[in-house]
Amino acid sequence: MEDLQNFFELTATAVDREMASLIESAEIEPPRLLEAIKWSVFGGGKRFRPALMFAVGETYGVPTETLLRSASAVEMIHTYSLIHDDLPAMDDDDLRRGRETCHKKFDEATAILAGDALQVLAFKAVADDIDLEEAVRVRLVSGLAEAAVQMVAGQQLDLDSEGSSGGPKIVERIHRNKTGALISFSADAALIVGAVGEAERECILRYASLLGLMFQVGDDLLDVTETTETLGKTAAKDETSQKLTYPSVFGLVRTQEILADIYERATALLAAVDRDTARLRAITDFIVHRRY
Repeated sequence: MEDLQNFFELTATAVDREMASLIESAEIEPPRLLEAIKWSVFGGGKRFRPALMFAVGETYGVPTETLLRSASAVEMIHTYSLIHDDLPAMDDDDLRRGRETCHKKFDEATAILAGDALQVLAFKAVADDIDLEEAVRVRLVSGLAEAAVQMVAGQQLDLDSEGSSGGPKIVERIHRNKTGALISFSADAALIVGAVGEAERECILRYASLLGLMFQVGDDLLDVTETTETLGKTAAKDETSQKLTYPSVFGLVRTQEILADIYERATALLAAVDRDTARLRAITDFIVHRRY
């Protein structure tokens, strides 16, 4: 686990440096907008999605440097989604990673614009990546756009389901879209850049889809079992907002069993990959045992 923690730290350092360069080169004005973007982007976090991209790249011999812009783009899309999710019109949260959310630190309009700017910068980062062939960039832009649309659709489903008695299929659909789509793309980006064959690509994508689901089911559990201080965001918010979550549909014990089952399925897929997947196995273990 120490090795994985070091990997997360190296990932965060590299991606933060690249994002800082991309944001600086955009020459964003006025200063208040730039401050709001930086407040949100550099507010901490493990940079899990870029780490997954690098780990898949490591498995298939794709250099981290080749993936840096794509990884930064994913993190900027993720950050924009968090800024907008925290807004009063959506999840209405005051805390993110132990600090004020963007709209609390600045104001709602600035937060919306900061998210908008990050979304555009993400696609520009990939489109301008001259280290990649044009056809590869087109595939990455298309894949990132598709994942972003799924993420937005998942957020709408999440909002629509508040206070409802939707069943297992609905809650899984929410999670696979809202959280899983961008996680799946993070793995796929490394496969695209590495020109990995379809058979191996399919196996890793199935694994990444399960990992994304596992990530959000774990989040559902943490919201119930951990404190605000531990989480860095408001605890028990899902229950307060009457969100459709795995614990609300299945109960705590059954949700823990479902998480364990997803973990077993994910590790079985990794076992079928005829490559060194030690880093991916460590990430999978981290997600299932995660504590903030």
